Amino acid sequence: MYLLTTIGIVINKDKENACTVGQELVRLLEANNAGVYVDQVMADLIDRQDLSLAIAEFHKCVDIVFVLGGDGTLLGLARELAPYSIPILGINLGHLGFLSEAEPDDLPHAVDQILDGDFCVEHRMMLECEVIREGRRLHPSIALNDIGIAKGSFNRMIKCKVFVDDLYAASFNGDGVIVSTPTGSTAYSLSAGGPIVVPYINAIVLTPVAPHSLTARPIVLPADEEIHVVVEATHQDIGITIDGQQGYPLEVNDEIVIRRSPYVTPLIKWKARSFFQVVRKKLQGEGD
Repeated sequence: MYLLTTIGIVINKDKENACTVGQELVRLLEANNAGVYVDQVMADLIDRQDLSLAIAEFHKCVDIVFVLGGDGTLLGLARELAPYSIPILGINLGHLGFLSEAEPDDLPHAVDQILDGDFCVEHRMMLECEVIREGRRLHPSIALNDIGIAKGSFNRMIKCKVFVDDLYAASFNGDGVIVSTPTGSTAYSLSAGGPIVVPYINAIVLTPVAPHSLTARPIVLPADEEIHVVVEATHQDIGITIDGQQGYPLEVNDEIVIRRSPYVTPLIKWKARSFFQVVRKKLQGEGD
């Protein structure tokens, strides 16, 4: 059980009703005598400069962070807070909200559960990667969901040669490959035909994107193995994306090195709801 004293709140101001939900959340927390800080964007939005704190300073003051937004908002915050292991509760203001655990219409109950310690924390593995180009190490990054290596929209295919712990594993001709965590297995990898991996199994999923072969299939690898992807193409429109949010251009013969990160993302989950219930509800449209 977590003994909470101070809650941090981060908001995506572009989401509908973000201001209203944020104000209500602050009211509920203050009514329960919880300490509250909000990120600078939210402080301006709700006119509470007395609660303003830069996200970069959250680790010094807060015990848990509420994220008001969709999965993209949570992914960005997870990367920013990765070194500090602060538990994160997602409050869904988006569409799918697969990573979120609470909804705006049930804020009082969510606040009560958090302050009563009636929750569990799942430590989700993350990935780290870097690009090696002519001996230089470029674009060090971390990801909670996935790392995508892909061609541009209108160019011919690329070839990704994959090595696992220095052993040649496979070559994929097509649009590229996705390397994902179990958390990311229900995101871009799933849409490309990858498997769903339960989040409490530490593994790395390698999924080819639109492969030009009937025999190319996703591969599930142990989490402690290092993946090297060498990119070959007849054009230069190639790139790498981190959680679908950060992107960098690649060059032919670049080597992308991907491994398990030493950081994890602590996601808050309700004890009464299983991963399979979330899959049925969010991905299959079934009720609880």
